[in-house]
Amino acid sequence: MALHLLRQGYRVTESASAEEALNELNRNGNYQLFVLDWMLPGLSGVDIVDKVKAKNPQASVLMVTAKAEPQDIVAGLEKGADDYMTKPFNPSVFIARVKALLRRAQGGSPATSAEGEYQLAGLRMNFKSYEISYNGEVLHLTPSEFKLLGALVQNHGCVLTREQLIENIQGEGINVVGRTIDTHVFGLRKKLGEWGDRIETIRGVGYRVKVEIA
Repeated sequence: MALHLLRQGYRVTESASAEEALNELNRNGNYQLFVLDWMLPGLSGVDIVDKVKAKNPQASVLMVTAKAEPQDIVAGLEKGADDYMTKPFNPSVFIARVKALLRRAQGGSPATSAEGEYQLAGLRMNFKSYEISYNGEVLHLTPSEFKLLGALVQNHGCVLTREQLIENIQGEGINVVGRTIDTHVFGLRKKLGEWGDRIETIRGVGYRVKVEIA
């Protein structure tokens, strides 16, 4: 993974254990992204997510691990990881996930404007006026659908659990459960047409908007 990142021009620090990573973080504090395995000697990768985040609050964490059960993915995301990849994986997908997390941290993807408008692959969402269009055609979403899609677009490339999506649209007398989220996503895909194909189901976990691979 370090070699693939170096080939892309990133500066990379490698650590053989969680303890070594924490020591390095104490010596040289400022990183934009942490790639953590779960199963490490001593402390596990998931055990140090909160410590990493405490040192670098703006940094992203990508878990890359062979632990592929839905409950493992949920546990990693709930611990604070921003995205989760299971082994084996395609290196091009790994690089695409890294780029998406870095763009998100830098506010560069999706494109935003001071007027609260987000743009992503032809989709425009205005979070002040609650207006949405795709390739210039106005779309009509319910408030819950808009909030759900907004959360996915703003976290482009990252997995959001059903619980996280529920938190985004819950309130104002609206009672939401996991299956309600699935129903909203089904409705969104129909209304969004071809753009709806970008909403990817992560079985047993939640949803994300797919990363485009250059």
